[in-house]
This record gives sequence, C-alpha cells and structure tokens, in this order.
Amino acid sequence: MLYAITGTDIADSLPHRMAARPAHLARLQALQNEGRLLLAGPFPAVDAVDPGAAGYTGSLIVAEFTSLEAAQAWAEADPYVSAGVYASVSVRPFRKVFPA
Repeated sequence: MLYAITGTDIADSLPHRMAARPAHLARLQALQNEGRLLLAGPFPAVDAVDPGAAGYTGSLIVAEFTSLEAAQAWAEADPYVSAGVYASVSVRPFRKVFPA
C-alpha cells in the first residue's frame, strides 16, 4: 500500500537540511531503485523553484510499504529526523487515483 509521509520543518531548518541531505537522498534513491517511490520533494518556503536562503517548510514522500508500521519506522529513521530538520512527521495511508 502507498503511504504519504509529511515532514514539517523547524524554523530556520536550511543548515540542518543541507547537512543531512546526502543521506536523506540516498534513502529515497534506495526506495526508487526498489520501485517503491511514487514521488518525493520539499515544500519551498516561498513561491519559487529555488527558494534560496528562504529554505523549505517541509517535505512530502509517497512510497509503498508493507504496512503503516513499516512506513512509520522508515520515516522515523530518516536522516532529517535525526538531524532535527523536522518538528513533526505524519504518516498516513494514501490511495492514488490520478493519473490512472
């Protein structure tokens, strides 16, 4: 089943994000290599593809896991969590409708 993982950043998270980004991307790459990643990306803090120093307000990952518990465990082990980037993380079941 698909799960939506939403992380909400702490204020001024950009330095923490940049430090943990290589490890965070490596985990996402592993999901993609396994064919389990539907989409992933950050929420820019301003209306721009590259928000520069404004940074980001959070992230969204939609990926396939065997259970809610497995998705939660994966989310809790994210480098952005251990680096203190996220103030909170939400994991919810997700049903893709479009595109078909």
